[in-house]
Amino acid sequence: MFLLILLFVVVAVIVAVGLCGYGGRTLADHGLRRASAPAVLRGLAALAGAGACALYAWGLLTVCGAVMTAEDGGTDSSPPRSCRTAGWSERHQRGIEIVDYEVTYLPLGFVCETSDGGSYDNGDVPGYVNPAVFGLALAAAGGGIGSACMTELRARAEFRRQQAG
Repeated sequence: MFLLILLFVVVAVIVAVGLCGYGGRTLADHGLRRASAPAVLRGLAALAGAGACALYAWGLLTVCGAVMTAEDGGTDSSPPRSCRTAGWSERHQRGIEIVDYEVTYLPLGFVCETSDGGSYDNGDVPGYVNPAVFGLALAAAGGGIGSACMTELRARAEFRRQQAG
């Protein structure tokens, strides 16, 4: 699991760097003042996508730390130290034990499972990561779709002008 998370971190960072380069190049090539709206939308969508990938990689690194702590064997390793949150001792006194953990990728989190069938997020992933990733990804998708629609409408208008003239 640890190596899979690290692979996702590397992929997310590579995608973030690539999108950042594409977005910056697109905006720099056209210039913000003289660029067409689709070019600006494409550049800003790429930069928003880069931000989403970078934040997701940050969240994955925090999950990776929780997994490393949970899988650290030896004395005092049961229940996993990552699952020992503020309410853990109260649950333990009521007879509820922590039996396992799970990594969720959407939304990003480290979830501890209890013996009574319940589960809870241990809070290792900062609270701003999931909403910010969602917002930036939504902005990137909206910018990309908006750019494609504007380009299509301009192409159709040009085609009609050629047909009429």
